[in-house]
Amino acid sequence: MTHTLPAGVPTRLWLGGKLTDSATGATFPVEDPATGAVLAEVADASADDGLRALDLAVAAQAEWAATPPRVRGEILRTAFELVHARADDFARVVTLEMGKTVAEARGEVNYGAEFLRWFAEEAVRIGGRTATAPAGNGRILVTKEPVGPVLAITPWNFPLAMATRKIGPALAAGCPILVKPAAETPLTMLLLGQVFADAGLPAGVLSILPATDAAALTGPLLADARLRKITFTGSTGVGKLLVRQSADRLLRTSMELGGNAPFLVFDDADVDAAVDGAMAAKMRNGGEACTAANRFHVARTVADEFTDKLTARIAALRTGHGLDDGTDLGPLITARQRATVDTLVRDAVERGARVRTGGQIPDGPGTFYPPTVLDEVPADARLLREEIFGPVAAITVFDTEDEAVAAANDTEYGLAAYFYTRDLNRAMRVAGALKTGMVGVNRGVISDVAAPFGGVKESGFGREGAAEGIEEYLDTKYIAL
Repeated sequence: MTHTLPAGVPTRLWLGGKLTDSATGATFPVEDPATGAVLAEVADASADDGLRALDLAVAAQAEWAATPPRVRGEILRTAFELVHARADDFARVVTLEMGKTVAEARGEVNYGAEFLRWFAEEAVRIGGRTATAPAGNGRILVTKEPVGPVLAITPWNFPLAMATRKIGPALAAGCPILVKPAAETPLTMLLLGQVFADAGLPAGVLSILPATDAAALTGPLLADARLRKITFTGSTGVGKLLVRQSADRLLRTSMELGGNAPFLVFDDADVDAAVDGAMAAKMRNGGEACTAANRFHVARTVADEFTDKLTARIAALRTGHGLDDGTDLGPLITARQRATVDTLVRDAVERGARVRTGGQIPDGPGTFYPPTVLDEVPADARLLREEIFGPVAAITVFDTEDEAVAAANDTEYGLAAYFYTRDLNRAMRVAGALKTGMVGVNRGVISDVAAPFGGVKESGFGREGAAEGIEEYLDTKYIAL
């Protein structure tokens, strides 16, 4: 299969419902991480472009908020249908700029489109309530209103789904939105802009601003009193910085940040099922996911069986370009990310971990890293503390349930956790004891458009998807009658 973009993928900014060059005329290259080849030159948004987008959003706010919910929902529903009509193009673009296999890219297209359908349906369900005041001297009326213009900053690992998960509820709630996609993967988002233009979204309601200097673009926006919310998916370090910057204006904030997900295998688990779940939890998206299993804590009595079976499955994965037949695992997103993964693996090995498969950067083009399993990983290894974001499974053992739960919770992060057991009492007990926003019991994939996605502790706050997702874009007003 040729490694070229589909025809007609936009490369300029979306402002006012039209494609436009950056105010400075600057562009930047977008590369295929599997080959290093330049896919396209994309317009590089400046601070002036960001403020122009905010001007457009403010101008569009009142009319969009007053647009009937059914009409807002129908635009989202049309966008859902148009994404599916161009599903092959979206999957190809995602694979080329991000690196994941085309099969996984198709899965992301389906998942990402579902947020558009879900929030098309939620738009007409925005409600309120009324009650008699306890003293009997009036009525309490509670209504919901859109928060106002939103800035969304999206990551590179799921360039479509992480965008639709924010755009869907914002538009359904009646908020205009500015989107700053990751510089590594702007093309998917620009193609989505074309979908919304074709769906009839009014000018100014959605702006798309690829940029290489995120701080220069977002700084003036966060300082502008007209912006009312920021939603971010990315690293905890950047999330903390954005929260500090947003504090001066007391912006509404949603932060979906880093993870360090534990994966527990108890002695009563179905080991084969646990291996299946581990493959999904670890190798989905090549391990480049905030929900990816980072630490495998396995009961000593089943550790050898689990490790041998998982190693055999991971060692059999074939690495290559995501568009090529037979590829199971694509490249990491950048050389910098690969170096980070390799550094964590080397640190663990130097401290006594054993390499069961992988662990060496291959020769040749692209930013590939082999699927890797480490066991006998010591407690002081950095990869048990830091998010790996790569195809590396680190295995340790435990002897008791309390020890397993303590190890799982021994992190500043709290996004997702997974465990396998046949004991229902243990399932309920451990699920309650794990300090994470999401828990997978006997399953390795937990993301669902109908479920609230988000974490606790330094994995952030706010929820995306489900009925909770739209609440992040609504203010509550109390009217005394």
